[in-house]
Amino acid sequence: MATLTVGAVRERAPGERRVALVPEAVTLLRRAGIDVLIETGAGSGAWFTDADYTAVGATAVPPDELYARADAVLCVGPPDEEAAQALRPGQTLIGLLEPLRHPGLVEELTERSIRTVSLDLLPRTLSRAQSMDALTSQASVAGYKAALLAADSYDRFFPMLTTAAGTMRPAQVLVLGAGVAGLQAIATARRLGGVVTAYDVRPDSRGEVQSLGARFLDIQSPPNGEPGAGQGGYARELTEEEQQAQRDALDAHIARSDVVITTAQVPGRKPPLLVTAAVVERMTAGSVVIDLAASELGGNVEGSEPDKTTVLDNGVTVIGAGRLPSAMATAASTAYARNLVALLRHLVRDGELVLDPADEIAAALTGGGTS
Repeated sequence: MATLTVGAVRERAPGERRVALVPEAVTLLRRAGIDVLIETGAGSGAWFTDADYTAVGATAVPPDELYARADAVLCVGPPDEEAAQALRPGQTLIGLLEPLRHPGLVEELTERSIRTVSLDLLPRTLSRAQSMDALTSQASVAGYKAALLAADSYDRFFPMLTTAAGTMRPAQVLVLGAGVAGLQAIATARRLGGVVTAYDVRPDSRGEVQSLGARFLDIQSPPNGEPGAGQGGYARELTEEEQQAQRDALDAHIARSDVVITTAQVPGRKPPLLVTAAVVERMTAGSVVIDLAASELGGNVEGSEPDKTTVLDNGVTVIGAGRLPSAMATAASTAYARNLVALLRHLVRDGELVLDPADEIAAALTGGGTS
């Protein structure tokens, strides 16, 4: 029987410390009869050495040998041009390829007879694929880290403290977006002792917010009366009129918050603007705004820049935090590797990677299903 060989490459995007496979995952893949290659130094950003991988049965190889031998190449983010050119016909590329943002990349690879499997196309509503849901695992890491980053950047206490010097009031935390990242931020901020309020355009998120001990912010519904829930478990993209109405209603709540964490994203699209520069100017000196949506496409906060911290003239700190999973590379890589193991166990049959168009999971991941 044929044996499938997979190879995990070193990520080359600036600031990216994650790796597609961790030693724990290698052990699981080897038990499933899959051979594993790891590019030399691929795990160093997440504190995994080549020796850690070889000790559990992987083979550490230079990149050109990996591309020559691997049947499937595993990555975290989309490959750069050099890595894309190194792929050969008949190979399969598996990762968070962001095909909605990089359609040309997927088209080029397809024309070269390279199959692409993009984990960010997996619908969150597909219950049997939850163990493969890399967007959820990475968003959970981002939400957790966002709350810690906010607490570290905030110059006061998060919890209420009663001391001999008097009582310190708790931080008022507002989380915008109650998806996976938002709910994790809510839960973590609550554990830190903050008084948390949250808002989401999807009305069915109220129960999830309240179950974590936070208050759900009630503001007016979208002007057209339609709910903000979209397909695949994500919020739909609001119209400009709806976004403006939402901003007007949120402004007063944002201005009186000590910490604001924004998490609203629409896959492949520019994130909605939730926090304007004008309302940030109304916030109290020492307040902190964390923008998880900050990227080259923009962000939820006007003026935020990806991977940059800015202290404004009024003393408010704005942090563009679009790469938080990389800031917790060990945990994020471990979760992502478990997603890949679950996926490969599902797709590999008799030593071959089978992308059956009749399989709902395979169809979605290759762009043939509903995303």
